[in-house]
Amino acid sequence: MAFGIKRSFFGSLSQRIGDIIMDRPKPDEAMLDELEDVLISSDIGMDTTIKIIETLRDSIRHDRLRDADAVRQQIRAIVSGLVDKGDRNALSDNVPLVIMMIGVNGVGKTTTIAKLCRMLQLQGKSVLFAAADTFRAAAAEQLTIWADRLGVPIVKHSEGADPAAVMFDGLASAKSRGIDVVICDTAGRLHNKKNLMAELGKMYKVIDRAFPEADREVLLVLDATTGKNAVSQAREFGEVAGLTGIVLTKMDGTAKGGIVVTISDELDLPVKFIGVGEGMDDLKVFDPAEFAGGIFEEA
Repeated sequence: MAFGIKRSFFGSLSQRIGDIIMDRPKPDEAMLDELEDVLISSDIGMDTTIKIIETLRDSIRHDRLRDADAVRQQIRAIVSGLVDKGDRNALSDNVPLVIMMIGVNGVGKTTTIAKLCRMLQLQGKSVLFAAADTFRAAAAEQLTIWADRLGVPIVKHSEGADPAAVMFDGLASAKSRGIDVVICDTAGRLHNKKNLMAELGKMYKVIDRAFPEADREVLLVLDATTGKNAVSQAREFGEVAGLTGIVLTKMDGTAKGGIVVTISDELDLPVKFIGVGEGMDDLKVFDPAEFAGGIFEEA
Protein backbone atom coordinates (compact mmCIF):
# COMPACT_ATOMS: atom_id res chain seq x y z
CA MET A 1 0.00 0.00 0.00
CA ALA A 2 1.90 3.03 -1.29
CA PHE A 3 2.93 5.58 1.37
CA GLY A 4 0.48 3.99 3.79
CA ILE A 5 -2.34 5.65 1.84
CA LYS A 6 -5.77 4.14 2.35
CA ARG A 7 -6.95 1.78 -0.34
CA SER A 8 -9.81 4.14 -1.20
CA PHE A 9 -7.29 6.64 -2.55
CA PHE A 10 -5.85 4.42 -5.26
CA GLY A 11 -8.47 1.70 -5.53
CA SER A 12 -11.10 3.41 -7.67
CA LEU A 13 -8.72 4.84 -10.24
CA SER A 14 -6.68 1.66 -10.42
CA GLN A 15 -9.81 -0.44 -10.79
CA ARG A 16 -11.26 1.76 -13.54
CA ILE A 17 -8.03 1.70 -15.52
CA GLY A 18 -7.73 -2.05 -15.05
CA ASP A 19 -11.29 -2.63 -16.23
CA ILE A 20 -10.75 -0.56 -19.38
CA ILE A 21 -7.57 -2.40 -20.29
CA MET A 22 -8.68 -5.89 -19.37
CA ASP A 23 -11.94 -5.61 -21.31
CA ARG A 24 -10.08 -5.72 -24.62
CA PRO A 25 -8.06 -8.48 -26.26
CA LYS A 26 -5.64 -5.82 -27.53
CA PRO A 27 -5.21 -2.04 -27.24
CA ASP A 28 -7.36 0.10 -29.54
CA GLU A 29 -8.55 3.69 -29.98
CA ALA A 30 -11.70 3.11 -27.95
CA MET A 31 -9.52 2.03 -25.02
CA LEU A 32 -7.43 5.21 -25.32
CA ASP A 33 -10.58 7.36 -25.39
CA GLU A 34 -11.88 5.73 -22.23
CA LEU A 35 -8.53 6.08 -20.49
CA GLU A 36 -8.50 9.76 -21.39
CA ASP A 37 -11.91 10.26 -19.75
CA VAL A 38 -10.79 8.45 -16.59
CA LEU A 39 -7.60 10.47 -16.25
CA ILE A 40 -9.37 13.79 -16.70
CA SER A 41 -11.99 12.82 -14.11
CA SER A 42 -9.15 12.07 -11.67
CA ASP A 43 -7.99 15.70 -11.58
CA ILE A 44 -5.31 15.29 -14.22
CA GLY A 45 -5.40 18.37 -16.42
CA MET A 46 -6.34 18.22 -20.07
CA ASP A 47 -2.86 19.07 -21.38
CA THR A 48 -1.19 16.46 -19.18
CA THR A 49 -3.80 13.85 -20.04
CA ILE A 50 -3.27 14.40 -23.76
CA LYS A 51 0.47 14.06 -23.24
CA ILE A 52 -0.02 10.73 -21.42
CA ILE A 53 -2.41 9.36 -24.05
CA GLU A 54 -0.27 10.46 -27.00
CA THR A 55 2.84 8.93 -25.45
CA LEU A 56 0.93 5.72 -24.79
CA ARG A 57 -0.42 5.67 -28.35
CA ASP A 58 3.13 6.01 -29.72
CA SER A 59 4.32 3.20 -27.47
CA ILE A 60 1.51 0.92 -28.61
CA ARG A 61 2.43 1.56 -32.24
CA HIS A 62 6.20 1.48 -32.03
CA ASP A 63 6.77 -0.94 -29.15
CA ARG A 64 3.95 -3.21 -30.26
CA LEU A 65 2.26 -3.42 -26.87
CA ARG A 66 -0.21 -6.28 -27.21
CA ASP A 67 -1.47 -7.21 -23.74
CA ALA A 68 -3.07 -5.53 -20.75
CA ASP A 69 -0.08 -5.85 -18.44
CA ALA A 70 2.25 -4.23 -20.95
CA VAL A 71 -0.16 -1.32 -21.39
CA ARG A 72 -0.57 -0.90 -17.63
CA GLN A 73 3.20 -0.91 -17.10
CA GLN A 74 3.70 1.65 -19.86
CA ILE A 75 1.16 4.07 -18.36
CA ARG A 76 2.85 3.62 -15.01
CA ALA A 77 6.25 4.47 -16.53
CA ILE A 78 4.84 7.54 -18.31
CA VAL A 79 3.26 8.95 -15.15
CA SER A 80 6.34 8.16 -13.05
CA GLY A 81 8.43 10.11 -15.54
CA LEU A 82 6.11 13.11 -15.36
CA VAL A 83 6.15 13.36 -11.55
CA ASP A 84 9.83 12.52 -11.09
CA LYS A 85 11.82 15.76 -10.87
CA GLY A 86 15.05 14.04 -9.88
CA ASP A 87 16.97 15.67 -7.04
CA ARG A 88 14.33 18.40 -6.83
CA ASN A 89 11.88 15.88 -5.34
CA ALA A 90 14.08 15.61 -2.25
CA LEU A 91 14.33 18.16 0.54
CA SER A 92 17.81 19.65 0.89
CA ASP A 93 19.81 17.62 3.39
CA ASN A 94 22.28 20.44 4.00
CA VAL A 95 22.38 22.39 7.25
CA PRO A 96 21.80 25.08 8.16
CA LEU A 97 18.52 25.10 6.25
CA VAL A 98 15.71 27.65 6.18
CA ILE A 99 12.29 26.31 5.15
CA MET A 100 9.61 28.87 4.35
CA MET A 101 6.10 27.45 4.50
CA ILE A 102 3.33 29.12 2.49
CA GLY A 103 -0.35 28.23 2.18
CA VAL A 104 -3.83 29.71 2.40
CA ASN A 105 -5.95 29.23 5.49
CA GLY A 106 -7.45 25.79 5.93
CA VAL A 107 -4.92 23.70 4.01
CA GLY A 108 -3.22 22.33 7.12
CA LYS A 109 -0.07 24.47 7.05
CA THR A 110 0.46 24.65 10.80
CA THR A 111 0.05 20.92 11.39
CA THR A 112 2.25 20.23 8.37
CA ILE A 113 4.98 22.37 9.96
CA ALA A 114 4.66 20.25 13.11
CA LYS A 115 4.84 16.98 11.15
CA LEU A 116 7.85 18.19 9.18
CA CYS A 117 9.54 19.17 12.43
CA ARG A 118 8.87 15.70 13.81
CA MET A 119 10.40 14.12 10.70
CA LEU A 120 13.51 16.29 10.99
CA GLN A 121 13.87 15.53 14.69
CA LEU A 122 13.80 11.80 13.94
CA GLN A 123 16.71 12.48 11.57
CA GLY A 124 18.62 13.95 14.51
CA LYS A 125 18.26 17.59 13.44
CA SER A 126 17.49 20.52 15.69
CA VAL A 127 14.63 22.80 14.67
CA LEU A 128 13.44 26.32 15.46
CA PHE A 129 10.08 27.84 14.51
CA ALA A 130 9.74 31.45 13.29
CA ALA A 131 6.10 32.57 13.54
CA ALA A 132 6.08 35.05 10.64
CA ASP A 133 2.42 34.64 9.65
CA THR A 134 1.66 37.69 11.75
CA PHE A 135 -1.55 38.76 10.03
CA ARG A 136 -3.67 35.67 10.67
CA ALA A 137 -5.36 35.77 14.06
CA ALA A 138 -3.94 33.23 16.52
CA ALA A 139 -1.41 31.84 14.01
CA ALA A 140 1.51 32.36 16.40
CA GLU A 141 -0.46 30.86 19.29
CA GLN A 142 -1.25 27.72 17.29
CA LEU A 143 2.38 27.34 16.29
CA THR A 144 3.45 27.87 19.91
CA ILE A 145 1.30 24.94 21.02
CA TRP A 146 3.12 22.70 18.54
CA ALA A 147 6.50 24.10 19.56
CA ASP A 148 5.77 23.22 23.18
CA ARG A 149 4.62 19.72 22.28
CA LEU A 150 7.68 19.08 20.14
CA GLY A 151 10.13 20.75 22.50
CA VAL A 152 11.48 23.25 19.99
CA PRO A 153 12.18 26.97 20.45
CA ILE A 154 9.93 29.49 18.74
CA VAL A 155 10.49 33.15 17.86
CA LYS A 156 7.37 35.29 17.56
CA HIS A 157 6.27 38.91 17.71
CA SER A 158 2.91 40.54 18.35
CA GLU A 159 0.05 40.15 15.88
CA GLY A 160 0.46 42.46 12.89
CA ALA A 161 4.23 42.76 13.29
CA ASP A 162 6.59 42.90 10.31
CA PRO A 163 7.17 39.29 9.14
CA ALA A 164 10.70 40.17 8.00
CA ALA A 165 11.51 41.29 11.55
CA VAL A 166 10.32 37.95 12.89
CA MET A 167 12.46 36.19 10.30
CA PHE A 168 15.51 38.27 11.27
CA ASP A 169 15.14 37.50 14.97
CA GLY A 170 14.46 33.84 14.23
CA LEU A 171 17.61 33.50 12.14
CA ALA A 172 19.68 35.33 14.77
CA SER A 173 18.37 32.98 17.45
CA ALA A 174 19.04 29.93 15.30
CA LYS A 175 22.62 31.01 14.62
CA SER A 176 23.34 31.67 18.28
CA ARG A 177 21.91 28.28 19.28
CA GLY A 178 23.52 26.33 16.44
CA ILE A 179 20.12 25.21 15.13
CA ASP A 180 20.10 23.00 12.03
CA VAL A 181 16.73 23.93 10.50
CA VAL A 182 14.56 27.03 10.78
CA ILE A 183 10.94 26.49 9.73
CA CYS A 184 9.27 29.80 9.04
CA ASP A 185 5.47 30.04 8.96
CA THR A 186 4.65 32.73 6.40
CA ALA A 187 1.51 34.36 5.08
CA GLY A 188 -0.58 32.82 2.33
CA ARG A 189 -2.67 35.70 1.09
CA LEU A 190 -3.50 35.62 -2.60
CA HIS A 191 -5.92 38.53 -2.76
CA ASN A 192 -3.07 41.01 -3.15
CA LYS A 193 -0.14 39.52 -5.04
CA LYS A 194 1.84 42.75 -4.99
CA ASN A 195 1.85 42.93 -1.20
CA LEU A 196 2.59 39.22 -0.89
CA MET A 197 5.51 39.47 -3.28
CA ALA A 198 6.90 42.51 -1.44
CA GLU A 199 6.54 40.76 1.91
CA LEU A 200 8.26 37.59 0.74
CA GLY A 201 10.93 39.62 -1.04
CA LYS A 202 11.84 41.35 2.22
CA MET A 203 12.09 38.00 3.97
CA TYR A 204 14.33 36.57 1.26
CA LYS A 205 16.63 39.58 1.60
CA VAL A 206 16.79 39.01 5.35
CA ILE A 207 17.94 35.45 4.78
CA ASP A 208 20.51 36.61 2.22
CA ARG A 209 21.89 39.16 4.65
CA ALA A 210 21.57 37.42 8.02
CA PHE A 211 22.10 33.77 7.11
CA PRO A 212 23.76 33.59 3.67
CA GLU A 213 25.32 30.21 4.37
CA ALA A 214 21.92 28.55 4.83
CA ASP A 215 20.24 26.48 2.14
CA ARG A 216 16.66 27.54 1.37
CA GLU A 217 13.40 25.76 0.59
CA VAL A 218 10.09 27.48 -0.16
CA LEU A 219 7.27 24.96 0.22
CA LEU A 220 3.64 25.56 -0.72
CA VAL A 221 1.10 23.56 1.28
CA LEU A 222 -1.98 22.55 -0.72
CA ASP A 223 -5.14 20.64 0.16
CA ALA A 224 -5.30 17.76 -2.33
CA THR A 225 -9.06 17.39 -1.93
CA THR A 226 -9.64 20.76 -3.61
CA GLY A 227 -8.43 19.35 -6.93
CA LYS A 228 -8.10 21.90 -9.71
CA ASN A 229 -8.38 24.78 -7.23
CA ALA A 230 -5.14 23.59 -5.65
CA VAL A 231 -3.50 23.61 -9.07
CA SER A 232 -4.64 27.21 -9.53
CA GLN A 233 -3.18 28.16 -6.16
CA ALA A 234 0.13 26.55 -7.08
CA ARG A 235 0.21 28.44 -10.35
CA GLU A 236 -0.52 31.80 -8.69
CA PHE A 237 1.90 31.33 -5.80
CA GLY A 238 4.54 30.12 -8.23
CA GLU A 239 4.40 33.48 -9.98
CA VAL A 240 5.43 35.39 -6.86
CA ALA A 241 7.02 33.08 -4.31
CA GLY A 242 9.96 31.29 -5.95
CA LEU A 243 8.65 27.90 -4.88
CA THR A 244 11.02 24.94 -4.59
CA GLY A 245 8.34 22.35 -3.93
CA ILE A 246 4.84 21.32 -2.91
CA VAL A 247 3.39 19.59 0.15
CA LEU A 248 0.01 17.96 -0.52
CA THR A 249 -2.17 17.39 2.53
CA LYS A 250 -5.29 15.23 2.98
CA MET A 251 -4.17 12.48 0.59
CA ASP A 252 -5.71 9.86 2.88
CA GLY A 253 -9.21 9.40 1.57
CA THR A 254 -11.11 11.32 -1.08
CA ALA A 255 -8.24 12.91 -3.02
CA LYS A 256 -8.17 11.61 -6.56
CA GLY A 257 -4.41 11.80 -6.95
CA GLY A 258 -4.27 13.35 -10.39
CA ILE A 259 -3.39 16.71 -8.88
CA VAL A 260 0.11 15.34 -8.25
CA VAL A 261 0.59 14.62 -11.93
CA THR A 262 -0.83 17.96 -13.05
CA ILE A 263 1.28 20.08 -10.70
CA SER A 264 4.44 18.17 -11.53
CA ASP A 265 3.93 18.31 -15.28
CA GLU A 266 2.13 21.56 -16.07
CA LEU A 267 3.89 23.71 -13.45
CA ASP A 268 7.22 21.85 -13.36
CA LEU A 269 7.12 21.79 -9.55
CA PRO A 270 8.24 18.80 -7.52
CA VAL A 271 5.95 17.31 -4.90
CA LYS A 272 8.21 16.80 -1.88
CA PHE A 273 5.83 15.51 0.81
CA ILE A 274 2.29 14.17 1.07
CA GLY A 275 0.09 14.07 4.15
CA VAL A 276 -1.70 10.74 4.51
CA GLY A 277 -3.40 11.07 7.90
CA GLU A 278 -3.79 13.03 11.11
CA GLY A 279 -0.94 11.44 13.07
CA MET A 280 2.41 13.09 13.64
CA ASP A 281 4.13 10.46 11.53
CA ASP A 282 1.66 10.76 8.64
CA LEU A 283 3.78 13.10 6.54
CA LYS A 284 5.59 11.01 3.94
CA VAL A 285 8.46 11.81 1.60
CA PHE A 286 7.08 11.69 -1.93
CA ASP A 287 8.39 8.83 -4.06
CA PRO A 288 7.49 9.18 -7.77
CA ALA A 289 7.85 5.51 -8.67
CA GLU A 290 5.88 4.37 -5.64
CA PHE A 291 3.15 6.89 -6.37
CA ALA A 292 2.77 5.77 -9.99
CA GLY A 293 2.87 2.16 -8.89
CA GLY A 294 0.05 2.78 -6.42
CA ILE A 295 -2.20 4.20 -9.11
CA PHE A 296 -1.55 1.59 -11.75
CA GLU A 297 -1.07 -1.58 -9.73
CA GLU A 298 -3.53 -4.44 -9.90
CA ALA A 299 -6.65 -3.34 -8.03
